[in-house]
Amino acid sequence: MPIALTNAQIRFLRGQAHDLKAMLQVGGKGISEALVAEVGLALEHHELIKVKVAGEDREARDTMIADLVARTDAVLVQRIGHTAVLYRPSKDKRQIVLPRA
Repeated sequence: MPIALTNAQIRFLRGQAHDLKAMLQVGGKGISEALVAEVGLALEHHELIKVKVAGEDREARDTMIADLVARTDAVLVQRIGHTAVLYRPSKDKRQIVLPRA
């Protein structure tokens, strides 16, 4: 079930992600099961992460980001160039408290 975020919540998450460094990088081989598992673990631990996507053209990057978001049940908060910000609330310990809808 996808998470629905309001515009205010997206703005809040973009502000939280501003100072983050990219944790993971998608290489030329694309998205593997190991990468999906690693992104899932990072989201469970941090809830908000940046991922760099290496791709020649914009459409290929958009496809890889959409695939990664779908396979990890995350939400795409922001995409700038090669960097995507993903959010998924932790199942065990919530760290980020979103503003009310």
